Amino acid sequence: MAGRRPCVDCRFLRSPTLNVIAPSLSVAGSARYVTVPMPPAPRRLKAKRFPLLRRPSEPAEEGWNALSLPSNRMVVRRIRAVRRALTIVLWTLVSMLVQSLMIALPGRGKVVFARIYWSTMCRLLGLRVRVIGPRLRGRTAEGRPIVYVSNHSSWLDIPVLGGQLDGCFVAKSEVSRWPLVGSIARLGRTVFVSRNRGATVNERDSMRGRLARGDNLILFPEGTTSDGSRVMPFRSTFFAVAEGEQPPLIQPVSVAYDRLAGLPTGRASRPLFAWYGDMDLATHYWRLAQYRGLRATILLHPPIDPATFPNRKALARAVWATVADGAATLRQNRLPRPLTAPASDGPMLDESAPAYA
Repeated sequence: MAGRRPCVDCRFLRSPTLNVIAPSLSVAGSARYVTVPMPPAPRRLKAKRFPLLRRPSEPAEEGWNALSLPSNRMVVRRIRAVRRALTIVLWTLVSMLVQSLMIALPGRGKVVFARIYWSTMCRLLGLRVRVIGPRLRGRTAEGRPIVYVSNHSSWLDIPVLGGQLDGCFVAKSEVSRWPLVGSIARLGRTVFVSRNRGATVNERDSMRGRLARGDNLILFPEGTTSDGSRVMPFRSTFFAVAEGEQPPLIQPVSVAYDRLAGLPTGRASRPLFAWYGDMDLATHYWRLAQYRGLRATILLHPPIDPATFPNRKALARAVWATVADGAATLRQNRLPRPLTAPASDGPMLDESAPAYA
């Protein structure tokens, strides 16, 4: 087998740094070993864990500002909610004493201080209020009273509207029996209604009496709160106060909460403001008061003369169409503009299908 090339069986002996090829000859001959340098393995990049992105279960790095860590941000939020609650309670206790004195004195001091109380409440909550549209202070030049008609999605509507409008709220009679809230409502000279069909005449006379004494009214004709994504149909019984020879003017008002943490709200974040169903007031406050950068927008539409409508049902549909359209515009973060209510003989929106956004 002198002319044949040897059959080489290559076996690789690996080491961390070298490849050693050891051929074994199946025929007689000397074996040669070839050493091939093995390139070093690339260094594995160690993931740099920033403290802001670490898991809450991991320990914080030394020397880092603990207030900016996710696990401590919740502590900061809770401290913010507690601080706001304490300042609100203190401000309310002082205001109750001042308002009691204002009610005993003649003049408009009780009306002005009520607006100061609610506007300060918004600031203590960290809620900024933006007002768009014609704002009527007191009464018109002809001396006619004003009934502000607004949509209703949260208890926040009370301080938001109360701090910007001169008027007394119309609330259900159950509110008068709530602890502390009932006392605040009575000091705010709220008109309580039972919403029973048999008491419509008496409640209408009570509201008319309040208008005759020089006050304006703030009305929520939905009768309850919603989830904030729609405006429910208005109940025509609430517009009984607008019947008669010299009815008050009706000014539609659209309210929407359009900023959370300084960013526009959407369907996912809008329920944070809404208070409806069997939600607990304390729990809702605790969840909301932890945030900053809150904003509410009030869109004031031109006043409506009820005398131009044949009955209160037509008036309720026209006011609902204006309020619902304005609220939908605000929820969509579009440029809001005051709307004129449709004429009594014009086309009406189907109130059984409220505007969603």
